[in-house]
Order: sequence, then structure tokens, then C-alpha cells
Amino acid sequence: MAQSRSGDALGASYRLVELIGSGAAGEVWRATVAPDDDEVAAKLLKPEHAADPGLVERFVRERSVLVSLRHPGIVRVRDLVVEGERLAIVMDLVPGGSVGDVVAADGPLAAADALTVAAEVLDALAAAHALDVSHRDVKPDNVLLAETWRPGLTGAVRVTDFGIASVVGERDRQTTGLLGTPQYMAPELISTGRSGPAGDVYATGVMLYELLAGRTPFAGPGTDFSIAYRHVTSSPPRIDVPDDVWAAVEAMLAKDPSARPAAPVAAARLRRLTKAHAGLAALPRATAPDGFDEIERPATIVRGAAAGSVAGTGPDSPDGGAGRDDHAPRDGEAADQEARPDLGTDGSATVVRPLRRPVVAPAPVTEAPPTTRVEALLRHRPEWLTNRVAAWGAGGIVVAAALVVALVVLVPGSSAPKPDGGPGAEAARSNQQDPALPSGLGVSRTATSDPDAGTVTLTVTYSAQAAPLSGPLLEVVPGATEGDSCPPVDWRAPSGTVSGARNQPSLTGLTVACGWTLSDVEVPAGGRVEVEATVPLELTDAAALDEWLQTASTATADAVSDPAVTGTAYPVQRLVDVQVSTPSRTVSQTTLPVTLLPVWPSGPDQLNPLYASPSTGSPSTMLTDVAGGESGVRFSDGCSGALAVSSDGLVVTALSVAPQCVLRATVGNFTNLESPTFGITTRE
Repeated sequence: MAQSRSGDALGASYRLVELIGSGAAGEVWRATVAPDDDEVAAKLLKPEHAADPGLVERFVRERSVLVSLRHPGIVRVRDLVVEGERLAIVMDLVPGGSVGDVVAADGPLAAADALTVAAEVLDALAAAHALDVSHRDVKPDNVLLAETWRPGLTGAVRVTDFGIASVVGERDRQTTGLLGTPQYMAPELISTGRSGPAGDVYATGVMLYELLAGRTPFAGPGTDFSIAYRHVTSSPPRIDVPDDVWAAVEAMLAKDPSARPAAPVAAARLRRLTKAHAGLAALPRATAPDGFDEIERPATIVRGAAAGSVAGTGPDSPDGGAGRDDHAPRDGEAADQEARPDLGTDGSATVVRPLRRPVVAPAPVTEAPPTTRVEALLRHRPEWLTNRVAAWGAGGIVVAAALVVALVVLVPGSSAPKPDGGPGAEAARSNQQDPALPSGLGVSRTATSDPDAGTVTLTVTYSAQAAPLSGPLLEVVPGATEGDSCPPVDWRAPSGTVSGARNQPSLTGLTVACGWTLSDVEVPAGGRVEVEATVPLELTDAAALDEWLQTASTATADAVSDPAVTGTAYPVQRLVDVQVSTPSRTVSQTTLPVTLLPVWPSGPDQLNPLYASPSTGSPSTMLTDVAGGESGVRFSDGCSGALAVSSDGLVVTALSVAPQCVLRATVGNFTNLESPTFGITTRE
């Protein structure tokens, strides 16, 4: 598509005037609308978006939703223009720049201003959430101002780009598993690829942190995925704000989406804090911390009652629906439940909040000073406790203490830390997250060293998105440093079904050093499975452990994406796409033959189809691995009624004549698939 220029017409009613911004999705132009030359903003999406018929169709479907969003704090969408290779969203023009520009230029805001901006953003989100619309990419760049920023400004916030992340980002999510901006992504979005209203509240909490501190909580060294993974594993560093302000920020940044306040509740809380801290000055811009404190992730994620209805339930929750805890209260829990505060509207149909054990404060000490306490003790001592007995008892305590000290210092193998990193040295820990694969497989790895045993425990967590995943998976477990021999590995899984064996190139067609085949891995849709391995490696230094874990990840990713490899091994990791193949011409009133071809890094595989319809036998092992079998396959009509699909979605019949027709398909996590165009003719 030719580059857009000032003066170009956009559709029948608009004309481009001036380029005023650009971003990941496309360019924003100041434009005029006939006949009165009113000024509007036109977001021209990238040419590849307009060339994607599936994306255009999704935008057309979303148009009515976007246009229906009417709130003073939401930038109004006026129109959607689809013109040749152009796809544009026409919106109200908001002239004051973005909140992101303000923070970049001026640094942190005063507490009252930061709280006001965040509260107004939450007002806009609450209106959208009431219509079941989530933003999914809340950040300062998507918060515009109706006028130039000044301290004390209120009522100027305008949230923009509703729906753009969820529609345009769909292509990116199919290839990376991530949808959104890493520094603002909610933990459940990292874990499952899905989020909802609670994710918008989390992103607003990140933005509030940034407005107060001048930086996002988890920004620091590492890739986008390293930063994103900190949302799951780390606590936000404390900033120098009053305790009540910090408590509000922490509540919005809760790891469990069901523990976050709903948007209107959070907005009301921030407004109360605004009045309480009206005179608080802005902080200096914060610097990145030396490290991040890791959290202890709970074993059980608490659920709401309706699976999939809101964030915090079903597949939108951090473990994607696994580990549901809808049971009745156990003994000792009833009183705690009765003491819980009113949950209000935070999430719909929430039946249980995370159970926090009550902390019993010690009784206040009212005794007299130490000397007086001794005297009182002596006054009330039993008759047998004479001065002589007390003296012998004190001497015995001193001797026992001396023996304990001698044992700790002198006995070999004691637990006292050694300065040379020998037995008793502190364990190191490292985390790493891979981009989600097109099949929907997510992989995260945690390595923990045991200096006393001279081993590393590697925990690999596999997660699935829309479809169950199974079959053999490849993991590379290298030596401690480059050039070292491959270490032996003891694999195990809590379920007891996963087994590990060295990769055999003669069977898999994939040659990689230190490769292991993990068999019988089964990951439920929206769930996860952990596999552990003990590796005899002495990696006591945290930096060395980080490097080793990254080497393992990179070697695994390189092996499964090697275009020189042929064959069908490790389909969950190696499959990059699915191709829908049909005849170029078919006859009406007949069944349409359809073949689903796997697309590997080397290209489409005509010899080993995933599935053929009508089916004449059992589904292929590959289809079972990447989609759970036939249950993961669905065809749909893309010809305005010229095709009929059976009730199970697996058999397609050509009904009527159509010169150009397409068939749509879903295969597991591969959605919005389309065949090349074909024609439907009569029998003549």
C-alpha cells in the first residue's frame, strides 16, 4: 500500500490532514470530516491488518461494540473505514497528548494527581466492564488528555484503543502467546493468555505505580518475557508513599485476580486517598532495584462459581481452571467466612476469597522491668526452688549452651555457612519463561541449586491455552558450561506418568546435544503440568544458574524451530500453522473433501496430513497431540450459506453455486484458519 500523505481521502467522508502519532498498530492522523470540516482522529492500521480478511471481519463484528461505548472518559469511536488495503478507525480528536508523554517529560506526578488520573481511568473501565468489554492494553500511552496537562487537572482523562488489542493482537498471540504490553500485563495473562476486567484493574495499578514512581514496578534488565514473568513470580518493590496509598496500589496489583477490587470500588478508594493526601509532593524518579523479591505462589487458586464468567474463574484464572476449590468450608473455616467483609461487586458469583490465617497478636506485656520481674519470680517460686538449686540450674544452662556452640563450630558437616561456598552455602534460584508456541503450549522453567548435594533441581511447567496438548516433548539439559559433557538427568512428575529418555535422532529426525524426550505429557486445556528433574551440577552462583537455564531454553527453542528438520516428531513444539486444503472446484449437493495439513518450520507437509474430512478412520496421533483429537476440529461456512456443516462440525457439504467460496476452520489453538478460494458449480 502506498504511504499515506496529507490531503489523501479516507473513504467518502474523511481527508487526512497531519500525522500526529504512530505506534505498534499503525499511524494516527488528524483528519477532517465533510461537510463541516470537523476535526477527528483516524487510526490507520498497518497494511498487513487490512490484508487479513479474518481480522477485518473481527473488526466489523467489534464495530457495534466499540461504537456503543459512551462515557465521558472514553474516546468515542465514530466510524470504521474499510477501503481497499486501508483499515481505519475514526475517533474523536483528543488534543492534549497522553499521560505517557507527561511522565516521560516531567517525571512522577504528585500523589493527588496520580490518584486522580488512575481513578478517572477506572471510571471509564467500569463503564466498559458493565457492557462486558475489556480493554486489555491499559497503559499511559492509551490514556489521552482533553487539554494540556497541568497539576490539579481533573476531568480530562480519555481512555482510547478499546478493542484494538483484542482484535489486532490476535495475530501476535497466535505466534507469541502474549497479547498486550509486557510491563502492564496481568499475571493471569502471562499464565494462560487470557484476561478480563480484573486484568484491566491490574494494568491500571501498574500505571498508578508508574505515575507515582516514574517507572513501572517490574521494569529492569532482561527480555520482554523476563519482564512479563516478573508479574507472576515477584512482588512489586515498595515506593516511598504513605501506607494507605501503598495498600491501594498493592490491592490492584494482587496476583490473584479475584483478590483485586472491581473498577468502581478501586476508583472510590483512590478518590478518598486523593483528599487525604492533597498536599503530598511528587517523588523523585525511582531507579531500578538490584533484584526482585520472589513470592511463594499458592498451591490452590481460589475460584468463583461460574467457570469462565469473569476474570478469576474458569480459563481466565491463573491456572486456567485447574484446581477448582468450590468445596464447603472445612472445620475451623466457618468462623473465618462469617468474619469476611462484604465482597460487593468484585467479580461475579465469587463464592470464596483466598483464606488468610488470622494472626493473633501477643498480649501486651505489663510486667515490671527485668530486675523487678526477677524479684517477683523469686517471691512466687515453689518451696523446692532454693537459692542453691537455682544456682546449680543456671550453671547447667551455661554449660549446655557452651556445648552447643562447640558442636556447631567444631563438628564437620555442621550447617553453618562456609565462606568458600562449601556445604551449607546458600541455594541459588532462577526463573525463565518461553514465548507461548502457536499450538498454545507455554513453557516456564525454574532451577534451584542445592550446594550441599551438588545438584540442580529443574522444574519445567507446561501450560495449554484453548486445547489440550499431549505427546512427547523435547527438553535440552546442557552441562554446566559450554563444552561440558551432557549430564545424566533423573526425571519425575507428581502424576507419575511422565517418563524421560534421551532423544534418539534415528527416531525423531532431530539431532541436538543433551536432548531428552519427555513421553506421556498430558496438559489439559487451560491447565498446566509440572515435570521435575534432578541434575548433578554444581552451580552455586546465581549468575551461572541464570546462564545455564537460558542456555537450556535457547537450545530447546532452536532445536524445535530448525527448518532443516523433517518428520513429525514433537508436533506440539514444532507445528507453526495448519493449512486448510480443498479442491479448487466442487459440485453442489456433494460433500466437500477437506484436508488439514501440518505446517512445520520447513513448510507444509503434504505427506502426513493432520486430518481428512470426511474421516474414514481414527484421528492421527498428531491431531490428538495438538488438538485433543476430532473434538478440537471445527469447520464453518465462509460462503454466506453456500456451505452446510454437520452438527459435529466435521463434515462439509456444498449446497449452492458460488463462484468464490472459502471454508473456515479451527484446529485446537489454531483459529481463524481459511482455505484458498474455490468454486461451487452445478453438475453440468
